[in-house]
Amino acid sequence: MKSTAGRLTETFERLRGAAGQRTGGLITYVTAGDPDPARSESILRTLDDAGADVIEVGIPFSDPLADGPVIQRATERALAAGMTLRRALQMIARLRPSIRAPLVLFTYANPVVRMDARTFARTAADAGVDGVLILDYPIEEAAPLRDPLIEAGIDPIFLISPTTTDDRIRAAAQYGRGFLYVISRLGVTGMRDALAPETQALVARVRAASDLPVAVGFGISRPDHVAATCRVADAAVVGSALVQVIADHGSAPDLTSRVGDYVRWLKSAL
Repeated sequence: MKSTAGRLTETFERLRGAAGQRTGGLITYVTAGDPDPARSESILRTLDDAGADVIEVGIPFSDPLADGPVIQRATERALAAGMTLRRALQMIARLRPSIRAPLVLFTYANPVVRMDARTFARTAADAGVDGVLILDYPIEEAAPLRDPLIEAGIDPIFLISPTTTDDRIRAAAQYGRGFLYVISRLGVTGMRDALAPETQALVARVRAASDLPVAVGFGISRPDHVAATCRVADAAVVGSALVQVIADHGSAPDLTSRVGDYVRWLKSAL
């Protein structure tokens, strides 16, 4: 199925609402194939049913340098279960007709280059992928991977960190689509007790350079984190905390129910 161009744009327009009525959204991240392919499919359906506004699907990779231990272990579980980029795209193609939320792939460059960037973009578009974030490809060198995505109708998404210069923020805004993903602190992914105090100033810098929606991630794990983030950003991203729920209850028969309960708890802040 061809990806619907603008699904991310439509979602963020809804979240922004009319003047003074912005609610903010919840973006959830899980690793494709964790804890195994069959339950991974059930988890993605559950995220949609529980109200995730955007669903990020991580492609397991053998050297996940940007990820902390929780997501690293999820990647190991998924790889051991046989998940690959191609199988993840096949899974998304099966699920796309039953999932309302936009689907964004998180990947490292190596699997994309190995598949071939244009083949990847066409296959992802046919599967119904709406956006792609390639974690380890710098903006200055992104064209060989970005251009095929644009041609296929997929939004390329870029990361912005506290050390990103204003010039590079403007470049990310120029070359990106869908939304900009702001990481609230330096380091790898993982849960924290409180949000980074510099987040508001960083989001303000991004908004000064771009009209694209802003999603903030890294360290968000509770409803109060979600609410605080959405006071300054358009959406909050929850990754490691959700992946930890899967790790803690991966062998439980009610795994998907626990995932749904956790997402609804987070969404209650909005």
